[in-house]
Amino acid sequence: MKAGPHPLRGYFYIGSAALLWGISATLGRAAFTGHLLPGGTSLGASLGKIDPLILSQSRAVLSLAVLLPVLLARRGASALRVPGRDLLRFFLLGILGVAASNYFYYLAIQRTNVATAIILQYTAPVWVLLYTVARGAQRPSLRRSAAVGLAVTGCALAVGVVGSGGFRMDPVGVTAALLSAFSFAFYNVGGHSVLARYDRWKVLLWVLVAASTFWIFVNPPWKIIAAHYGREQWGFMLVFSLVSVLLPFSCYFAGLQHLEPTRAIVASCLEPVFSILIAALVLGELLRPMQTVGIVLVLAAIMLIQLREHAARGEELVVEPIE
Repeated sequence: MKAGPHPLRGYFYIGSAALLWGISATLGRAAFTGHLLPGGTSLGASLGKIDPLILSQSRAVLSLAVLLPVLLARRGASALRVPGRDLLRFFLLGILGVAASNYFYYLAIQRTNVATAIILQYTAPVWVLLYTVARGAQRPSLRRSAAVGLAVTGCALAVGVVGSGGFRMDPVGVTAALLSAFSFAFYNVGGHSVLARYDRWKVLLWVLVAASTFWIFVNPPWKIIAAHYGREQWGFMLVFSLVSVLLPFSCYFAGLQHLEPTRAIVASCLEPVFSILIAALVLGELLRPMQTVGIVLVLAAIMLIQLREHAARGEELVVEPIE
């Protein structure tokens, strides 16, 4: 019999996913900016240039290449099958959620900068809250609204938008970042609903199948072959795919089995916090006072949203069965 939701376990899984995404952000920054890693090794110099589009594609495809044989060996092909109507849901979740979020995020970075892309992407808690309230899945409360507001404000301060002139307006870039936020919100709400019926590994498998299929159409395999990447580059992309997709998404989907979408997506705001702290420790980047304030606000938001309200207010999200 399936165990019921356990909020603390859910926060642990979401926090683990955020930590892994923070590590992957620092790893990517070290590879493509030439920053030195501990021991004086320049990861960027040893790898050379990897196209961001191929890096995005390899994250999904290589993760699928690792996960699929493991699940086939442990469960068999018959255990991984899903009905056609649910398969369509998985593909929508993988393409409109995971792949689209990733694609628009990189486009936003290209047209604006990292700070602008992150803060607009992390308006996703606002959209999740508005959607669940509009559907009647949650009742609006001052506590939830305050937690979402604190999380978004904390992210803005943490990534250096305030007081640094880091926010760059570009119509295409801003639109891409907002679409990334909508996609992020979509797979939080949609993933929570799907995970009410399927275990996280089956969901993750089919989401990766969908995302990989999407990337094959966007960037056909012959273009990857034409790039002539070496062993070091492929090795980096494999490690990067595990750290940025396979492991964190398995943790994130596990967290969504224990937390409703608003709580989960507010907790995910730990990602820029971890990214900044890791960059400060590993790359020696300076942690500014306003960034520290932002980190405190994110932590306060997570603590605030997990406080229980009176049972009569119907705090928890009711997961509707998928017909």
